[in-house]
Amino acid sequence: MSFLTKRFLALAALSYLCSLTLASYLPREDHHDHDHSSDSLPAGNWYQPDHHPVRSLFKRATHQTDGQTYPAVGSAQWAAAYPTGKADTSKLPQEWVDALNAAVAAGKIPNIPPTTLVKGNPTYPNNLDPNSDTVCSTTVQCNKNPDVWWDAPPGVFATSFDDGPLPTSDKLYQFLQQNNEHATHFFIGTNILANPKEFTTAFDTLNDDIAVHTWTHPYMTTLTNLEVLGELGWTMQIIHDSTGGRVPAFWRPPYGDSDNRVIAIASEVFGMTTCIWNKDTDDWSIGEGGSTTTVASAEAAYTKWLAGPKTPGLMVLEHELSVATVQIFMDMYPKIKASGWQTMSLARINGSAVYQNAADSIGPVVLVKDITDADVVNASSSATPSSSSASASASSATGNTTSQSQSSSDKAAATGTVKTNGAFSFVLDSAQWQPKGIFATVLTLGLSLMAFS
Repeated sequence: MSFLTKRFLALAALSYLCSLTLASYLPREDHHDHDHSSDSLPAGNWYQPDHHPVRSLFKRATHQTDGQTYPAVGSAQWAAAYPTGKADTSKLPQEWVDALNAAVAAGKIPNIPPTTLVKGNPTYPNNLDPNSDTVCSTTVQCNKNPDVWWDAPPGVFATSFDDGPLPTSDKLYQFLQQNNEHATHFFIGTNILANPKEFTTAFDTLNDDIAVHTWTHPYMTTLTNLEVLGELGWTMQIIHDSTGGRVPAFWRPPYGDSDNRVIAIASEVFGMTTCIWNKDTDDWSIGEGGSTTTVASAEAAYTKWLAGPKTPGLMVLEHELSVATVQIFMDMYPKIKASGWQTMSLARINGSAVYQNAADSIGPVVLVKDITDADVVNASSSATPSSSSASASASSATGNTTSQSQSSSDKAAATGTVKTNGAFSFVLDSAQWQPKGIFATVLTLGLSLMAFS
């Protein structure tokens, strides 16, 4: 056998051995070219596509927290970072505004005019049909938008509560803990600010799932794009900063009021899925002037649903708003179980992760860093969600992917590996990437083989 032939065979063997080793140790590829028209986030692929702007809007880094140091929840320093009331649109973080403008310029945000409240009902100008394909207002139960969750899977009771955290939440939290149940809490941002103890109980003690219910609980379709941005963004920010860097994946519009414009801002800018409901006890109205709803009437409706068909599953609108609303769930819980329903936190019903960058409230947070504002704007305007070419488009738009990747590699050499897709580079937790020992052995054997061939 000739020298060149031996050298060729040695190189081929080395290449094969390296490929086997890498295949065994590389983390599963999450290209995220999934169909965004799906009504669920795909299990396992729980962070947004690399070209999605949300990846740069909230800092995060590695393992149980995101590597950042945040003020203690409830401290004066913690509270000082957020608006005390309605968000001032002139003081929004510029990167949020840039991401919104890029999405609008790319045609991803429908040009639907805001509504006005007429006798308490959101009403579009110029007789615009709220049930049209263009608008598709969830207020009028338009369910044509596939990105909105309305139903639970067959046989599943999706447990969730709106309007917390509040002092009335304490009794609910005790009940959930005693019964080993988890729930999704759609929290109001200003309520988190006012009730940090209850927030900490829900997240740290119960390890429950935290989602967005806006900053001040407005009718969302009445707001401008920037106002929608503030209501969603500040709630995401306080949840992110208070949970070790977790980025919420779900939100629920107050009063169920949203449309294709609002839903698109939540999805295209912030990466969140919109959740509505398919049953409503009207428990929130108990004690309100003019309301005929009572605990008895709400529980009677509840009992009827529990005895009904198991398909679709139940996604009941419930609140931790008052003693009465909490008591209704506690009264009905034995009937839910006795009727054969599988209780499950709403955020988990489709097998997806609870947060965009973490599987739940106790697991690790995926590290993402070294993303520039320019990347966000270019990627948001150039990349098309669910397209395998999106990464390439984002890369060509920025024109500096290579240098960014090299910079990321230098910074991350001691902690992990850089995974590059399009314009973005992010570092995986070193616990996910530990090929050094075996890889070094294979490399040494291969080089030795070459030396003696």
